[in-house]
Amino acid sequence: MTTYSALTTLTGEDAAYRLADDMETLVPEPTGIGVFEIEDGSGLWEVGAYFTECPDAGALAVLSALHDAKPFTISEIPEQDWVSKVQRELAPVAAGRFFVYGAHDADKVPDDAIALLIEAQMAFGTGHHGTTLGCLRALDGLVADGFAGPKVADIGCGTAVLAMATAHVLPGPILASDIDPVAVDVAQANVAANGLTDQVQCVTAAGFDAPALADYAPFDLIFANILRPPLIGLAPEMAANVADDGFVILSGILNEQAAEVTRVYQQNGFNPLDSLQIVDWTTLVMRKN
Repeated sequence: MTTYSALTTLTGEDAAYRLADDMETLVPEPTGIGVFEIEDGSGLWEVGAYFTECPDAGALAVLSALHDAKPFTISEIPEQDWVSKVQRELAPVAAGRFFVYGAHDADKVPDDAIALLIEAQMAFGTGHHGTTLGCLRALDGLVADGFAGPKVADIGCGTAVLAMATAHVLPGPILASDIDPVAVDVAQANVAANGLTDQVQCVTAAGFDAPALADYAPFDLIFANILRPPLIGLAPEMAANVADDGFVILSGILNEQAAEVTRVYQQNGFNPLDSLQIVDWTTLVMRKN
């Protein structure tokens, strides 16, 4: 079945969400609407919607004019077996001692690697993105230098690949949290598929707002692979929830944003230890004073 997308950009988060709200009244109605910040420092936001019927170009033109947005680009999306496509195109990733793969590549796992299974349907956070890859390499480096934990939290866990990697090299307890309940379901499914349910606990939480996180704190290591704004906003809570001499591994940071994030965390009591750049993205390793 052919589906359709309609995409536009405009300035400002509030304006983007107002446009998204108004798009819900369209006929034919969209099956899904997304709002995303364009992480290039421009202040632009992208608003997109998907339709099972061809959208009303006139109605979209009116909405874009009312909200001072660029004209919508309407595209046909041909029928696609997306899982098979991901399986064909998503190659395994090696990151130090870790090897992230899909079930279709089980025969490619090296004998000496720590294998982390992420199913194709849950592909975001597999290690292909520079942020996840940077975090895995940072963890590998910390453990190689003698870090032994034990208490670890993965804030904004996505697929829980970082929590699972940690469970293979540290005794735990390990908590994986995400603000999105769907992401937490994905995380739990991946943890179960990897036989790690006794070592990794998945919880829904905004930041550190969950009883399980409060009970386990302070942590010896916290991952936060999110984006610059929430990383900066969470800095005081990070400082409150990391043990003295504990570590944070921060990512979701564009290279040009790294100096600002570093500065904010230094103001909150962290010393920079390492910085890993992978294409456009930086991963920071810092230690609490």
